Amino acid sequence: MMYNPVDAAISNLSVTYGISNFILRYAICLLGSFVFNLGLRRIPDHKVKSKCIYIVSLSMFYIFGVLNLYQGFQTLFISTLFTYVITRFYHSRFMPYVNFAFLMGHLALNHLNAQFYNHEGPETIDITGSQMVLVMKLTSFAWSYFDGTYRGDHKFEDLTEYQKLRAVRKHPSFLKFMAYAYFYPTLLTGPSFDFADFDRWLDGSIYDDLPPTKRFKGTRKRTPRNDGLVVWKLFQGLCWIGLSIAAPNYIDAEYMMEPEFSAKSFIYKIHYFYLLGFTYRFKYYAAWLIAEASCILCGLGYNGYDPKTQKIKWNRVQNINIWGMEMGQNCHETLEAWNMNTNKWLKNYVYLRVARKGRKPGFRSTMFTFLTSAFWHGTRPGYYLTFFTGALCQTCGKFFRRHLRPIFVSFDGVTPTPYKWIYDVISFYVTKLTFGYLVQPFIVLGFKESIHIWASVYFFLHLGIALTFFLFRGPYSKKVIAYLKSKQPKEIKQRKLESNIRENSSSLGDILSDKQAFEKENSSEIDISLGIPAADKTHVGEAKQEWDEFCKDYNDWRNEKGLEIEEDNLLKAFQEFKRELSSSTTGSGSNSNGARRMSFSNFSPISISSKKKKS
Repeated sequence: MMYNPVDAAISNLSVTYGISNFILRYAICLLGSFVFNLGLRRIPDHKVKSKCIYIVSLSMFYIFGVLNLYQGFQTLFISTLFTYVITRFYHSRFMPYVNFAFLMGHLALNHLNAQFYNHEGPETIDITGSQMVLVMKLTSFAWSYFDGTYRGDHKFEDLTEYQKLRAVRKHPSFLKFMAYAYFYPTLLTGPSFDFADFDRWLDGSIYDDLPPTKRFKGTRKRTPRNDGLVVWKLFQGLCWIGLSIAAPNYIDAEYMMEPEFSAKSFIYKIHYFYLLGFTYRFKYYAAWLIAEASCILCGLGYNGYDPKTQKIKWNRVQNINIWGMEMGQNCHETLEAWNMNTNKWLKNYVYLRVARKGRKPGFRSTMFTFLTSAFWHGTRPGYYLTFFTGALCQTCGKFFRRHLRPIFVSFDGVTPTPYKWIYDVISFYVTKLTFGYLVQPFIVLGFKESIHIWASVYFFLHLGIALTFFLFRGPYSKKVIAYLKSKQPKEIKQRKLESNIRENSSSLGDILSDKQAFEKENSSEIDISLGIPAADKTHVGEAKQEWDEFCKDYNDWRNEKGLEIEEDNLLKAFQEFKRELSSSTTGSGSNSNGARRMSFSNFSPISISSKKKKS
């Protein structure tokens, strides 16, 4: 391997000042992006190519210079190139699925390699973290391009509003695609974002809703700024870095495996779990806040202008709501505030995409999202222990919110009673202890270690889950629920009102009965935060029906010569790829303007919109 002066200088600094080599390199990448963003911000909007060259050059400096990840780049480039080629040349309704399968399989291989073959220690920079972010970007791009260009039975008007806004109608140049995939402020830690947002940011159209006074300085167009927010988020990030460095001196995971910890009291242990989970999140808070601040500085964090308040929203790439995470009163609220862009990805590009066309998401969507989330995080047993237990915790939380919480609010369902604060305090405290217990396998990762730690506190959360399910789903559940409802002010008033209506109008009474049955059936949506569903809403009963429908779809596809059609699509894709590659190398190809059509640089397939104009 060739000599790397930047790598050598960083290694010398690490040894001389006793700074962690891993932390030093990450800090240079994260904090260096602020300096580089000052230059990026000065490139005019119309010079999109210059922006892309600037971004890609800095990303390569990070990967090869600072991080010294030659093999890591190969890993990222394989995924990037595959998505670019398959989306550009393979015109089939299976394209997004094939792309998803390849990217997740490639990620799984690297997860397994890191788990079983990487023995270089904690100072090693693991490329799988960057690959996880890249997988979200590339799979979302494939679906967005599919939404904007595939005409078959995939109708644009059937898409959700979110999908319509992010549809990609024209395939980008390879340079622009590389800039999107390797955007240097988010290269290592994320957050992920959609290509449509990135493309609109490159040419400045993302700011079109801004009034001229906010967009221009004199006659010169400029990127809107919020330097105060940037400084505040950067300051928070640096504080979290300091805390993450100091915390292991007082609390760490290894202590839980020692005999001294086993001798501690039950109360001590469960609170130690909470504190360990809290300190474990510091590094994520630091990385995500600094990355978000960098995106705000260069303008990508812009998320609209409110003409009434005359304020700009800067939360487009927000990935963490620390207050919501730490002060959430139930599992669902807490998970919604954590890794927010992963939640969006799972919802819009996994959960809704797996659902059968024309049907609401059911068992197939829920289970596929759950498995995708767990598999995306890694292959270590600890992830699966946390995710499966988390699904049960979500269900228990819904039981209590549905049946216990209404006792402490007035009949309007909003106004708290004088004793509501007791419910809030207990919910907050129980949620903190629950997450302290829940995340331990996520920290230690190993199966034996996770079971040992949970056993040290007698599996108290699992026992609590079992008791909750016994109360709300066991043989006495109807009596328990009826008793709790008898104490709910809203239920008491509604029953009195509906009883009076039934006595005075039989037809209206029938309508109310139908209304109650409908509300009971559709009382809640499936919680899919981080892909963790509530265990009572996984639609397991639909599994056989879903499987039968899948088999029928497959048989129909096979009878319609679907395999032959896909073979033809693949052949066309390969021939088109060879033709363009050949025209690029020989210079024989030309576009309508007489200029040579360069492969992966200027040419893009004709979009649907342009096809419609010609027809």
